[in-house]
Amino acid sequence: MADPTLPVSTDAAPVNKGAMFTSFDVDAFEVPSPREEAWRFTPFRRLRGLHDGSAQRTADATVAVSGVGEGVSVDTVGRDDERLGQGGVPFDRVAAQAYSSFQTATVVTVKSEVELAEPVVLELTGPGAGETAFGHIQIRLEPFARAVVVLDQKGSGTYAENVEFIVGDSAALTVINVHDWADDAVHVAAHHIKTGRDAVVRHFAISFGGNLVRLSPLVHYDAPGGDVELWGLYFADAGQHLEQRLLVDHSQPNCRSNVVYKGALQGDTSGDRTREAHTVWIGDVLIRPAAEGTDTFELNRNLVLTDNARADSVPNLEIETGEIVGAGHASATGRFDDEQLFYLQARGIPEDQARRLVIRGFFGEVIAKITVPDLRERLAAAVERELEISGA
Repeated sequence: MADPTLPVSTDAAPVNKGAMFTSFDVDAFEVPSPREEAWRFTPFRRLRGLHDGSAQRTADATVAVSGVGEGVSVDTVGRDDERLGQGGVPFDRVAAQAYSSFQTATVVTVKSEVELAEPVVLELTGPGAGETAFGHIQIRLEPFARAVVVLDQKGSGTYAENVEFIVGDSAALTVINVHDWADDAVHVAAHHIKTGRDAVVRHFAISFGGNLVRLSPLVHYDAPGGDVELWGLYFADAGQHLEQRLLVDHSQPNCRSNVVYKGALQGDTSGDRTREAHTVWIGDVLIRPAAEGTDTFELNRNLVLTDNARADSVPNLEIETGEIVGAGHASATGRFDDEQLFYLQARGIPEDQARRLVIRGFFGEVIAKITVPDLRERLAAAVERELEISGA
């Protein structure tokens, strides 16, 4: 039975992608269908009941927070904490299920005008093989604060969550979310990003592990002048499904967004369809009538390394005002650039080494943007391990 104390949206049918129905109450949502645009690429049989309510909490994930210095507070709170939900309301049934089912939430607050010299690290470990857990994390930056936050997720099991990023006026947040799950893990997450006046957000989503990972970042500008960049890197192996669905909702004037996601895929070349590597990237950008002066661009590129690999890439722009600085998108999926390989081989570099150099260069743009040296080295090493698997 629905909890009558939970707020429920009464939005009418959507007139644009930003007008989606939202609610904290899972019973307010119908069970999703593969015929719905938002779910048509997701393999329902692998969701383990997260979408229809049959997945019930059997255990908890653990969250360990480190790097907490002066000016940072960490609170473990219940669902009745008034701060929860201020970053955004669940916009699908899985997110609402996660909100209705978590036991405690972790709230990290960086105080006003505090500038952290070292990153705050949240290490989240899944509930374990065969177990199901739900979680909630909120990262808050008060006005003029500056911080780097690493959300490092690993372990086994089935896990659904909401993560809120609330960035105050003139604050600057860099968040790096690493999905380094075990091979059995299923992870479905909604990221709610809310920016204040002249706030800056750099959001990195890095996906290597897991059986199925579906991440849905939603950016909402709460005041003019927001500047948001979304960077993504994913590498799908045989049998993996990695899905990124993002919406940048420009509802305020003079805001900027830039989206760059890059992925590589390598499937099982024996032809076993169950061992296909599959990635999905859906990039939606909405520019509302009030969002004059918007400057936005989004890019998705996918590199297919083997047969039995499929990359779906769908960029979308919805523009409701002509008074903008610029708006564009690009998407490309293909195999190695023969000209690049020829260039390298013509200079005496063997083909296998040439292929590795091309892949390193392909991901280099994203990895170079990560400001945490240890993490940057770890991700470069992870790419190298993937190349060992592919034989590149």
